Order: sequence, then structure tokens, then C-alpha cells
Amino acid sequence: MTPTWAQIAYLVAAVCFILALKGLSSPKTARTGNLIGAVGAVLACVTVFFAVDLDHEVPMLAAIAVGSVAGVVGAQRVQMTQMPQLVALFNGVGGGAAALVALLELHEVVALSGFGDVPKFDLAAIAFTILVGSVSFAGSLVTFAKLQELMTTRPVLFPGLPVAFGGSLLAGIGLSVLLVVDPSLWVGVVLALLGLALGVLLVLPVGGADVPIVISLLNAFTGLTVAAGGYVLGNTLLLVAGTLVGAAGTLLTKLMATAMGRSVLNILFGALKGGSTLGAGEASDRPVRSAGPEDIAILLGYASRVIVIPGYGLAVAQAQHTLRELVDVLGEKGISVEYAIHPVAGRMPGHMNVLLAEAQVPYEQLKEMDDINGEFKQTDVVLVVGANDVVNPAAKTTPGAPIYGMPILNADEARQIVFMKRSMRPGFAGIENELLFDPKTTLLFGDAKETMGKLLAAVKAI
Repeated sequence: MTPTWAQIAYLVAAVCFILALKGLSSPKTARTGNLIGAVGAVLACVTVFFAVDLDHEVPMLAAIAVGSVAGVVGAQRVQMTQMPQLVALFNGVGGGAAALVALLELHEVVALSGFGDVPKFDLAAIAFTILVGSVSFAGSLVTFAKLQELMTTRPVLFPGLPVAFGGSLLAGIGLSVLLVVDPSLWVGVVLALLGLALGVLLVLPVGGADVPIVISLLNAFTGLTVAAGGYVLGNTLLLVAGTLVGAAGTLLTKLMATAMGRSVLNILFGALKGGSTLGAGEASDRPVRSAGPEDIAILLGYASRVIVIPGYGLAVAQAQHTLRELVDVLGEKGISVEYAIHPVAGRMPGHMNVLLAEAQVPYEQLKEMDDINGEFKQTDVVLVVGANDVVNPAAKTTPGAPIYGMPILNADEARQIVFMKRSMRPGFAGIENELLFDPKTTLLFGDAKETMGKLLAAVKAI
């Protein structure tokens, strides 16, 4: 029986998780929300050690110490551009841990099966946790490898992949039913191995900008397995925390898919019928209009309104601080400047918000796509920094394009467009951007940080 004080501590931890999730819904409160969630997690772990009669405390404390050190060092060293990979890795570990706990519980169930019947719903929860947790673990590792470019980011297809996936899924369902009817440890192990294969087969066909959406989906899977594990263990806190993560991950997946203008099923299996967010990826040799920092500075200096569209290239170059200084200088000259934030700019939702917050950009200057899209027609200059797919008109004009149907920022409606690009290579979706060849567009080539510094100096000199 759990002591009353421990139940109260678990309740406080659950409230912390809810408040943390609420805090993460806004850039202004995200840092505070993250800290509240961490406090809740620490409280839950400490409560377990004092409320439960545990065995093997020393190995457990050693494992916690090793994991804590690895987590702190990894979080401190990771670059902002690598944050999605870190999220994928941490998510995969959570799914794998849930699957291992379910296997251990299955071992206990099998050992005690001679003392009475085990509730079928408990066995169903164990089977679900083993299968889905394994899928999340293996799938998250593949997404990590894709984003880290340890393997190709393009969809990986091979003859018979749909048959292999469908057959594995049916086999997984069949083994889950067998586990409920006749509990057996070997069935659980085979189910876990099958889940690992399913996770790999699920993510291999996904390419391009779809990978972060799959990370969110797998995060929802992990949350659901943790919730199911909480039910099996009789731990209400795990049930609450897992349900929160599962619900939040599901909602985020839906919102990201909507932002891409596609369904979740199309994102997962679109490549099997020729659709993907990753195109050929070839650089164009068509002529474009380009200029130097001094010319662009004059264009910005004589504008009355400027909208900045940041993208992944800004994060890679770590030019956010110089960009903020440029915006400040333009503001001092009486020019109105705002940032237009696309929901899937960068590699994960909120990527640009976090990046710009790191540079102390006022939240009031950050405008979401739906709030600012109607204002481009009244804008003198749009400055696109390291973004490509989120302003590509092909999403509206080219039905055959892999990003067709994705809502974009209406940069093409501005009076002048300035594109800061390292080269003519396409964006993450791998398709050519016709906006680069628009008569209103001027390209400023070079590394974003170096070029931004030159542009800043030129603007100051006006």
C-alpha cells in the first residue's frame, strides 16, 4: 500500500507535469515550464526511493548517476541545429525502457501464473507496451540517424517493403493476441524483436521535412507505452505522465501534418507511391539576380517595413545574434521590422522561436504565419535568411511538387525579396524554388553569419 504522503507527492508531481506542458505552449514560458517539469520528475524519483521497499539500490543509483551525467553533458554540448536528433534519441530511450519494463513484468506474470489467472487486460497492456515501445525505440534511432546524416535522408525503399511492413504488423498483432491468451516469455521476446523491425520499416520510407513529424508521432507512441506501463505497474503517476505525453505528441503530430498540408498516412507512406518531401536535390544553373551587402543595405535602409523570414540556414550559421543586431539598427532608423515564423521552419516546431529567443529577440516581434501572411502585400522588403521550402510558391502552384498543399509564408507578395543563401542548392525538400528567379528577388550569397556581419556594417554606414 502506497503511503498517503507518497500519494500526495505523486499528485504534486503530476500537477508539475501538467503545468510544464502548459508552459511549453508559449516561448515566453517555455523555460519555466521545462524547469517545473524537471522538478516534478525529480520529486517522483525521490518519492519512489523512500516510499517503496526496493532491492538492488546501489546498481539503481549507479545507473541514475550515469544517465544523469550523460544527459547533462549531451544537453550542454548539443548544437541548436542538432536539437531534433537529441529529442529523437531521448524519446527512443523512453520507448525502449517501457518495453524492457513490460518484458520484466511478463517474466513475473509467467512465474506466478500457477497461482491464479492473470487479468487479460493486464496482459493486453503488457503486449501493447512491448510492441509499441519497441517500435518507438527502433524508429527513433532511424530518425536520429537520418537527421544526423549517418544515413541518407532520402526515403529508403526496396521491393516488397509494403508486404514486409504489412506482414510484420499482422504478425505483431497475432503475437500480441497469443500473449494475452497464453502468456509466455519467449512470445514477448519475439514480439519485441518484431517491434524493432516494424520501427525500422516504418521510418525508412520517410524522407525530407517529414522526419520531424515522425519524431513527434513516435513521441506519442512512447507516451502511450509509458501510460500502459503505469497501468501494469499500478503506478498512477506513470499513467498520468504517459497520457499527457501521448496526447501532446498526437496533437503536435496532427498540427505539424496540417502545417505541411498533408495527412499523417501520406507522410508515413507517401513515398511508397512516389510522393515525398525530398526531391532530386540538384542545384540550378538558371540565371538569377544577385547583389552585394552594400546594395542590399541601401534597399533595407530606404524601406519603411521589413519582414524577416528565418530558417534552418540561420541556425546552422549561428547568425541569430547578428540578425537581431541588424534588426535593432533598422529599428533605430525608424523602420518597422518583424519576424515571420512558419510552423515547421527549421527541423522541429518552435525551432526558430528558441533560436531567436537565444538572441534576446523580443517576443512581440515574432509573428506566426497565420497572423502575418496577410501583411506581405504592404511590406517593402522581405529578408529570407536560410529558409527555402517555407516560402516556395510550388506549394501553391505545382500539383506535382512534393510540398504541394503545404501552407507557406506569402513572401512572393512583397514588393522586394532578398534571399540570403550559401548556394543555389534546394532546401530540405530538395526541389527548386521559383521565387529565386522572380524579378523582384535579389540573392545575397555567402555564409549567413559572415554575410550578415557585412550587411550589418553596411546598414550602419548609411
